[in-house]
Amino acid sequence: MTYYFSLNLSSQDYLLYYQGVIHTIVVTTDEGLRLEFPAMHLRKFTTATGIKGRFCLQTQDNKFLSLNKVS
Repeated sequence: MTYYFSLNLSSQDYLLYYQGVIHTIVVTTDEGLRLEFPAMHLRKFTTATGIKGRFCLQTQDNKFLSLNKVS
């Protein structure tokens, strides 16, 4: 399955992941579905201001396959 969503996390919000306070991220897809996935998959999209943009999450049999920034 392919899911699209927008994300706007401040660097302070994502800092909670690095501190070990949070381990998962919950997003709402464009279709209104609630998805939860490991926060570590967002690490490569982190900037000094946080994580912002549109993303595409791909799964197969409810298993994580990939996460890509699309804009």
